[in-house]
Amino acid sequence: MNLRKLFLPVLAGLSPLVLSPAIAADSMISTQTHEVAEKDQTTVTQDPKIAVVQKMITAWNERQWSKVGDLFTEDGVLHSMMLDPVVGRETIRARIIALGEGIEEITLHIHNIGRIGDVVVIERTDEFTYKGHKGKVPVVGILEVEGDKVSVWREYYDRAELIEALGLSDDFDPSA
Repeated sequence: MNLRKLFLPVLAGLSPLVLSPAIAADSMISTQTHEVAEKDQTTVTQDPKIAVVQKMITAWNERQWSKVGDLFTEDGVLHSMMLDPVVGRETIRARIIALGEGIEEITLHIHNIGRIGDVVVIERTDEFTYKGHKGKVPVVGILEVEGDKVSVWREYYDRAELIEALGLSDDFDPSA
């Protein structure tokens, strides 16, 4: 049984009332790409924390690897949950540049983006061409934003599915 396929629909279907009426009233902003009311879209685009995350998404989509690094705080953390965290803006920048070398094109398709308290949550599908191989993988990202920078970015995805989508037969060391 593929637990990821069970988890994502459950996450996407959570009602703000299931989380907490206080959170729903005070800080829950959500959008669904196919059912966004104009009022909700305006609220989301005016949210400063979501705006920072949208800059990050744009930098990824435009393959501006150095800019991705610039959008982290000096002591920022990038943590793909099945790997050790990467700590520090310069270390993150080096990791992203190394990972980006084989990416010919990439689009982060955002299905849902919103805030719960001070945390920005994005549900997305990353679609890419890596060394001539087309692939895609569903991802949930949890981002903590301080000012105009990301301080912590936690990524949840199926690592084996990513390796297969990249067209690789074995896992790779992202720090190599």
